[in-house]
Amino acid sequence: MNNSQQGGRVAPRGARATERSQARRAELITTGRKLFADTSYDALSMDDIARQAGVAKGLIYYYFTNKRGYYLAIIEDAVAELVERAGSTHDLPPVERVQRTVDGYLRYAEHHQAAYRAIISGGVGFDAEVLAIRETVRAELLATIARGAWGREDIPPLARTALVGWLAGVEGVTLDWIAERQVPRETVVALLVRGLGDTLRLVEEYEPSWPAPHRPQL
Repeated sequence: MNNSQQGGRVAPRGARATERSQARRAELITTGRKLFADTSYDALSMDDIARQAGVAKGLIYYYFTNKRGYYLAIIEDAVAELVERAGSTHDLPPVERVQRTVDGYLRYAEHHQAAYRAIISGGVGFDAEVLAIRETVRAELLATIARGAWGREDIPPLARTALVGWLAGVEGVTLDWIAERQVPRETVVALLVRGLGDTLRLVEEYEPSWPAPHRPQL
């Protein structure tokens, strides 16, 4: 019998082939994330990538069309991890939720510096697709902060503008921190969380119906 049993059901040969293909693609993305972790896009050729991945170059073309497609797939995978980190704190109290979100964000940037810089800077030549990926990260982080501060995501325009300003500051601070590494991560977390508290209180001044959490929470 050529079909395998999965959970008491027969898995067709085509399904098994698809699973193997998806697994192979995931392996290549994992390898790519390691390769691009500290190496810029332009510094790696397809020959370099294939050699270090231990595969034929044609296999990478098969799954990703070209180097740019491979790079975008790696960035999307990295962003998915960052977004998952941001969304995994929903069961925590507001103060711990914010601290864990910011700390997870910094940890990600610390361990995936090249990918983080690509996400924030817009990638290769300000790639529109990478910019769109960055907006996914921003939207998830803004939603996480809004839920923690006000228990909802549909916030007024002024509140959103203020939070976008804070997040732009987070991106700038993070880029500087991973470049200089002169300040402990815990201190940077405290700095950014305090800045968020100040931002929320400023929102309250302009939008009294959207009060900031009490100061001890942030």
